[in-house]
Amino acid sequence: MQKKVYIESYGCQMNVNDSEVVASILAKDGYTPVQSAEEADLVLLNTCSIREKAEYTVLQRINEMNNLKARNKDLKVGVLGCMAERMREDLLEKKKVVDLVVGPDAYRTLPELLEKVGTGQKAVNVLLSREETYGEIVPVRLDTNGVTAFVTIMRGCDNMCAFCVVPFTRGRERSRDPQSIVAECRDLWAKGYKEVTLLGQNVDSYKWKPTASASDAGAEGTRSVDPPGRPGTDGSVPTDFADLLELVALAVPGMRIRYSTSHPKDMTDKVLAVMARYDNICKYIHLPVQSGSSDVLKRMNRGYDRAWYLERMASIRRHMPDCAISTDIIAGFCGETAADHQETLSLMREVVYDMAFMFKYSERPKTLAARKYADDVPDDVKGRRLQEIIDLQKTLSAQRMAGYVGQEHDVLIEGVSKRSAEHMYGRNSQNAVVIVPRHADGAELLPGMFVRVTITSATAGSLQGAVIKVRDLQTATA
Repeated sequence: MQKKVYIESYGCQMNVNDSEVVASILAKDGYTPVQSAEEADLVLLNTCSIREKAEYTVLQRINEMNNLKARNKDLKVGVLGCMAERMREDLLEKKKVVDLVVGPDAYRTLPELLEKVGTGQKAVNVLLSREETYGEIVPVRLDTNGVTAFVTIMRGCDNMCAFCVVPFTRGRERSRDPQSIVAECRDLWAKGYKEVTLLGQNVDSYKWKPTASASDAGAEGTRSVDPPGRPGTDGSVPTDFADLLELVALAVPGMRIRYSTSHPKDMTDKVLAVMARYDNICKYIHLPVQSGSSDVLKRMNRGYDRAWYLERMASIRRHMPDCAISTDIIAGFCGETAADHQETLSLMREVVYDMAFMFKYSERPKTLAARKYADDVPDDVKGRRLQEIIDLQKTLSAQRMAGYVGQEHDVLIEGVSKRSAEHMYGRNSQNAVVIVPRHADGAELLPGMFVRVTITSATAGSLQGAVIKVRDLQTATA
């Protein structure tokens, strides 16, 4: 009998890609992905612990599983990911509906754990690994538009930011073999995907060190097939993130390339130079600042100060004047004063971000901040400061978007607009959403098409455009 699995992902893009890895592992065990929990024999919730609200949302969803189990006595429910590692005892002891708890480094053991669950037992594996990258597993693409996809290039994080639980839930950094990354990107291109996002908790820290056997192979001439001065894909030479970015750009020249997330202390001019060199690498960087105050950044243990961050902004502008920049900002971190908050607002005005993810600080267990600092900014003050940040960012986003009006951009069509079936939406290189008529240039626009667009109007959240020409990326970047 065919077994059916429904996987629900919460949190970051890496969780989405992890769910695709899980689907691939389970496919070998006879499971087919389905589109709803009601259809499934197995429901897996792939969770996030980055903020208290994210955990609360998942806990509410777990409670809803009781109703499903009442209707389907054979249904099994599992919790995967960061919450699985952080809350394993509570999940198994207090949430009777949960049969299975699996951490982000233990997905290969799912078939064995499910076999145990099948005998009526609870099953758990939340061990962290210093080696696991799932590098050779070809993900099963879930809920995809067939146009864009994610490829995880590294796992874990060595940064001990005071507010962040990720090092405790995902372990230490380890990077995938560049050959496996390039192969996955080529496979996506062969399957018709037009854009890939390279993922890591801190992609700038990507570093592949060859094994002795790989180095020996390189010495025998494997690298002779590579362009002079270019890094090889055979794993025979050390590869940093800039090298990897270049490898992927060369391997799939017709494919757009994005990446996330960067860390300001590790963002190098070498990466910026590679981005500027290749037109198929999108001119967009997500560079979380968290605070505009050097004092707060020091307490956050971010490894840079305000001046360093602004210098990185200036370097991005020097290399790519048209680059879009987004960020993360936390309001009300431990000890934040009114003056610190004003410094955040002034930094936002100086950088003029295209977009930002903005949050109130919420204390996470086990973090440096939870152990060392008092969460001493009152919640109403956090809320007021957050609203000021949000209001300012709306103004800045509108300013940035208005600057595109009158310009021409290449847009990758991703799907039908939510507001009108007669319009399609896509994104430009700068990651801005662009709405265009569904019929243009004598053709019906379809997902995966590249179109040349004149931007005619803008809001704070999207652009509207008129199609000049339908084209492919090689033509667009020639």
